[in-house]
Amino acid sequence: MQASLARIAPAIDPAATAISDLERLSGGATQEIWRFALVGPVARSIKILRRAPYGATGEGTGIGLEIEAELILAAGALGVPVPRVDYVLTPADDVGRGFVMDFIEGETLGGRIVKSERFTAARQTLASECGAVLARIHAIDPARFPSLDRRSPAALVEQWHATYRAGSIARPVFALALRWLADHAPPAPARPALVHGDFRNGNLMIGREGLRAVLDWELAHVGDPLEDLGWLCVNSWRFGRIDRPVGGFGQREELLDAYEQHSGREVDRGAIRWWETFGTLRWGVICAGALTHYRGADPTIERALIARRASETEIDLLRLLSE
Repeated sequence: MQASLARIAPAIDPAATAISDLERLSGGATQEIWRFALVGPVARSIKILRRAPYGATGEGTGIGLEIEAELILAAGALGVPVPRVDYVLTPADDVGRGFVMDFIEGETLGGRIVKSERFTAARQTLASECGAVLARIHAIDPARFPSLDRRSPAALVEQWHATYRAGSIARPVFALALRWLADHAPPAPARPALVHGDFRNGNLMIGREGLRAVLDWELAHVGDPLEDLGWLCVNSWRFGRIDRPVGGFGQREELLDAYEQHSGREVDRGAIRWWETFGTLRWGVICAGALTHYRGADPTIERALIARRASETEIDLLRLLSE
């Protein structure tokens, strides 16, 4: 890796002559994250390499790292805070699939963001910031990305119902939630938008002043923009601050008012509840599926802890369905 990145350093930055301080970071559940320094005659800059696991060159997971890089560029052009993409890897680079972007200093651990005194000021306006940023994301023309998946709310429910049925453990709360979601699914949106797909506390880079960058675009697709708003409100992303429905740091009306102001879209509050319920079910099915990975190819503590969290989503679903 050291030799390969040194070889392509001038392609990343014409002033670069070498790299140093290469380090793989612990973040990134599905992709590798590497940090390194580009070194030139008079300057040194920190970069991040987001790479397919083990340098894989196949299709991999999600939308594909090349499309992800294009999305980040498109989002940045509309004022979404994102890292600047400097270089997209090519097969000739012999590094695998991925891209190089600027390093942005900040915090991504949700528990610290919602509890640390360091972010007290940021939390005052963070929900409104998220609403404004989501409005910009949903303004990206989805026609520019024809390869992205497109599904109606009803089709998404069936997708996750099939994933649940493929599991080995019956969970009556999941079955109940799936029935409710199918019975109350909103119609397909009249104006489908580009949906980030994983916009939540944990995928946001936060500084003392607020939101610095939106990360992890690999689950982007085209659909109902309210999906992103509901996902941000899922209880699992509040990190214990259940009294603050938006990511553990804000209130729903702060988020929705800012979104309406910047998007020009009127938000159906009932639909937000449906998407929050859907997001909770989706995360629950993902957690339950982690048990298979733990018993198979990935017997790590992280997988075991994620699998255990399926019970938390059952409690959240019962609460949502009783409201």
